[in-house]
Amino acid sequence: MPDRGGGPTGPRIRAGRPSRRVRTLLVTLGVLAALGMAFTMFAGFWTDWLWYRSVHYSSVFTTTLWTKIGLFFVFGLLMALAVGFNIWLAHRMRPPLSAMSMEQQSLDRYRMGIAPYKTWLLLAVTALVGLIAGASAAGQWRVWLMWVNGVPFHQKDPQFHRDVSFYAFDLPWYRFLLAFGFATAILSLIAAALTHYLYGGLRVTSPGSRASAAATGHLSVLLGVFVSLKAVAYWLDRYGLAVKSSDFRATGNWTGLRYVDANAYLPAKNILFFIAVICALLFFATLWRRTWQLPVIGFGLMVLSAVLIGGLYPAIVQKFQVQPNEQAKEAPYVQKNLKATREAYGIDHTQVSEYSGKAATDDKTKLRDQVGQTASIRIMDPNVVSPTFQQLQQIRNYYGFPTNLDVDRYPTKDGKEQDTVLGLRELNLGGIPKNNWINDHFRYTHGYGVVAAKGTESDDKGRPVFTEKNLPSKGDLGEYQQQVYYGEKTTTYSIVGGPQKEIDYSDDEGEKTTSYQGRSGVNLDSPINRAAYAVAFNEPQILYSGAIGDGSRILYNRTPKDRVEAVAPWLTIDGDAYPAVVDHRIQWIVDAYTTSNGYPYASRTTLGDTTADSLTATNNSRAVVAQQNQVNYIRNSVKATVDAYTGDVKLYQWDSADPVLKTWMKAFPDTVKPRSDISPALMAHLRYPQDLFKVQRELLTRYHVTNAQTFLSGSEVWQVPDDPSNDSRDSVPPYYLSMKMPDQKQQVFSLTTTFTPNGRDNLSAFMAVDSDPRASDYGKIRILKLPTSTTVDGPKQVQSQFNSEPSIAETISLLSRGHSQVEYGNLLTVPLDGGLLYAEPVYVRGGTLKYPLLRKVLVTYEGRTAFEDTLDQALDKVFGVKGSQPPESGTTEPPASTNPTVRQALQDAQKAYDAGQEALKSGPDWDAYAKAQKDLQDALRKAEDAQSAADKPRTSGD
Repeated sequence: MPDRGGGPTGPRIRAGRPSRRVRTLLVTLGVLAALGMAFTMFAGFWTDWLWYRSVHYSSVFTTTLWTKIGLFFVFGLLMALAVGFNIWLAHRMRPPLSAMSMEQQSLDRYRMGIAPYKTWLLLAVTALVGLIAGASAAGQWRVWLMWVNGVPFHQKDPQFHRDVSFYAFDLPWYRFLLAFGFATAILSLIAAALTHYLYGGLRVTSPGSRASAAATGHLSVLLGVFVSLKAVAYWLDRYGLAVKSSDFRATGNWTGLRYVDANAYLPAKNILFFIAVICALLFFATLWRRTWQLPVIGFGLMVLSAVLIGGLYPAIVQKFQVQPNEQAKEAPYVQKNLKATREAYGIDHTQVSEYSGKAATDDKTKLRDQVGQTASIRIMDPNVVSPTFQQLQQIRNYYGFPTNLDVDRYPTKDGKEQDTVLGLRELNLGGIPKNNWINDHFRYTHGYGVVAAKGTESDDKGRPVFTEKNLPSKGDLGEYQQQVYYGEKTTTYSIVGGPQKEIDYSDDEGEKTTSYQGRSGVNLDSPINRAAYAVAFNEPQILYSGAIGDGSRILYNRTPKDRVEAVAPWLTIDGDAYPAVVDHRIQWIVDAYTTSNGYPYASRTTLGDTTADSLTATNNSRAVVAQQNQVNYIRNSVKATVDAYTGDVKLYQWDSADPVLKTWMKAFPDTVKPRSDISPALMAHLRYPQDLFKVQRELLTRYHVTNAQTFLSGSEVWQVPDDPSNDSRDSVPPYYLSMKMPDQKQQVFSLTTTFTPNGRDNLSAFMAVDSDPRASDYGKIRILKLPTSTTVDGPKQVQSQFNSEPSIAETISLLSRGHSQVEYGNLLTVPLDGGLLYAEPVYVRGGTLKYPLLRKVLVTYEGRTAFEDTLDQALDKVFGVKGSQPPESGTTEPPASTNPTVRQALQDAQKAYDAGQEALKSGPDWDAYAKAQKDLQDALRKAEDAQSAADKPRTSGD
C-alpha cells in the first residue's frame, strides 16, 4: 500500500477486510450464481421452444416471443428516453447560481453527493422506468396483434355508427397508448420537478420567485401534454360509453348507452374535450408569457367542469328525468341492448314456441308408444357410473377412469346410432405397485383402451351393458390404436422410446411391454436438452440417468386442454374435452371459443360464473379455461383434436364467419385448418359444446324476450334451476340425449335444460339445441315456453314428489338399509305430446358393493308417478299399458303397434308369455305352460297376419 503519511511504512492490515482468497471465493460464487440464474432462464426458454417445435407450432412461439420483445423494447425505450430527456433538460436549465438560503444550503450537500455519479444515476433511473414500462407493454401482446390484424365485423353500433371492430380491436389499443402516454407524462413531470428543485429551478421556502423562467416553461409544457392527453381521453370516452359497464336492474351487467349516457354524459364529454384543449393551449402559452396564472385558472375550470358537467348534471338528469318515467325513457336503449346481446352470444335466432304443458290426447296406448319415438331416455348417468366402470373394467390398479364420463353416439351392429357412455382407461400413478422415479416416469407411461356402454340399457343386475370392454378392449368399436399417452388424468411427464421398456398392459399370460414408436415429445439425445429439462423439471437424474439413451423422448403438457391452450393461447377452452374413436385412433375433441369484451351494447357475462354447475363444483377439471373471464361476445369458432397416442394437435376453423377468429388467423397464419379438412368420421362425433350452451342459457333467462317493455318489467325473467339430484344448490348441468322437439320429424342428438320462474320452482320453459353437426339445424336453439296461467311442476318439485310418495319413500328406505346409499342420477325432461315426461335412474351403492348399480327408475307424466325396476316397467305403469319395442335412437320408423289389431295381438302375446313364466314358477304346472305357449303362438300369428294385411298394397278396386 502506498504511504499516505501519518504512520510507519510497510504492510498494513485493515480491520474487517476479507483476504484475497475469500474475495476470490466470493467473486467465484457470485459468478456461478449469475451463471446458474442465466441457465435457469435459458432452460425455461429453451424447453418451451423445443416443445412448440415438437408439436409443429413453432410459429406460435416465435410470433408471441417477437411481439413481446418488440413491445418491450419499443415502449421501454420510449419511456426511458422521455424520462431521461426531461431529467437532462431540467439539469441543463438549472440556474447558474443558487441563492444561498437555508433551503439551498441543505440541497448543496445532495448536489455535491451525486455530482460524481450523475451520469450513472441518470442511466439507472431511465433503465428502471424503461424496464417497468417495457414489461407492462409486453403484456399487451394480444391487444397489439388484434389491432394490427383486425378485420371488420361489417356491423355498426347504433350510436356512433362505427364498425364493431373499432370497439373490439382498435379502442383497447388506443386506451393502452393513452395510458402509456399518461404514465410517461406523469413520470417525466415528477422527474423534471425533482431535478429542478434539486438544482434551484424550483424553490419552496426561499425568498423571491418560486420558479425560474426555464423551469416554468418546462413544467408548463409537460402539464400541457398531460392536459392534451386528457382531452384525447375525453374524446375516446365518448366511444367508450358504447362498451361501458354499469349495473342496471333489468339487464345485470349492462353495456352500452342508456338515456342518461346519450343525453348527459355524451354532451358532457364533448364539452370537456373542448375545455381540455383550451386548457392545454394555455399551458403551452406559458413558453411566451412565463406565468402560470391563466393555465392554473383554466385547469381549475376544467376540474370544476368535470365535477359539474360530468358528474352533477348526469345525476340531475337521472333523478328528475329518467326515474319518474324510466320505462319510456330507457325503452329505446334497452331495445338496442336486446338486439346487440342476442347477436353477440349467438341467440338471435332462438325459436321460442308456446307449449301447453298438458297432454293433447287421452289415448294412453298412443302416448306410451310415442315415448320411444320421441327420445332415447338415458338411464346410464355418465356422472354417476364412473365407479362402476372403475370396478368392472379397471382390470389393474394403475388404471383409472375420469370422475365424469362422456356421452357420444356410436353405431350399433345394424348400423343405427345409439347414445353411448364411454371413458378411457387412463394411467393412474397412485395405483402402481411401487412409486419411484423409474416406475413413475419410465415404466408406467400410458393408459389402455376405451370402455363403452349403452346409455339406454342396463343388465339384470343393474350394471352397464358394455359395448367395448376388457383388456385389450374389444367390442363394437373395431380395431384402433389403444395406448393412451395423452389424457385428462395424465398430468406428469414420461420418458419413452429409450432403453427402458414400458408396461403396455397385462393379461392372463403376464405383463406385456412396449416401446413408444410415436414422434411426439422432445428428443433427449442432446446433453443440452437433458440439462435444460433437468433444470426445468428440477430433476437432476434426467442429466445422468442410464435409463435415458438413444431414442429417449420426454412427453409433457399431456392433458388435451393444456395442449390446445398452449398452441392457441388466444382461445378460451371448453371445460369438457371428450374422447372419440375416429379412423382407428383415439382422438380427444376439444371445443374452443373466441371471445371479446368490446361488443357495443351487448351485456357482459363472467364465464367462470355462468359455466359453473353442480359438476364443476365437484370437479375442477371441468371448469372453462378462460383467457378473458368477462366477455360480451363468444363464438365456438374452433374444433380441436388431440391424438391420444401421438399428442398431435389439430385446430379446425368451425365458424368461418367469425371476425375474431379471422383476426387471430392473420396473426398466426397456417395454425388453423379449414373446416373442409374435417373428415366425415370426425364430424360424426363433434357436438354442440356445453360451456357455450350454459352461457347462452344464462343469457336466455332474460334475453328470450324481444320487447323492451316486457324486458324492463321483469315479468318474464327465468332462472336455471338447482340440481335436484343433490343438495348442493348448484345449477343443474345440461344433458345430452337423442330426442325430438315437437316440430322435428326424427330424433337428433341434443343438449337440453330447463328453466323455472325467478324465485319459484315450477317449470317456465324447456330448451334444447341440435348438437349433431350432420343435422341441417345444428346449433338451432328451441325453447318451449309454458303458459304463465298454469302451473307445471319443475325439476325440484318433481324430485320432491318422488321423495314424498309413500310407496317410493318406503322402497328408498329399504334400499338405504345395511350401510347402502341411494344415489339419484340425471333427471331428464322430455316433451311428449304437449306434456312433459320426467325420468330419473336411481342407483344403490353399499353393502359389499363399492360401486353404484341401477336398481330403480323413476318416471312421472301428467301427475302419474312410477318407481320400477326398469324404464319399460316404469313407463308401462305410468301409462297403464305395455309398450312395444321402441325404435332405435335417431330413427323415424313407427312401431308396429300403431296398427290397433297388431297392438292388441302383441299385448295378448305378452300376457301369454307372462302366464307361461308364472306356470314354470308354480310347480311347475306343465298343463298351464302348454296352454300359455299355444296362446302365445296364436297371438303372434294373429299379429303377423294383421301386419301383413296392413303392409299389402291396395289396388284400385279395394
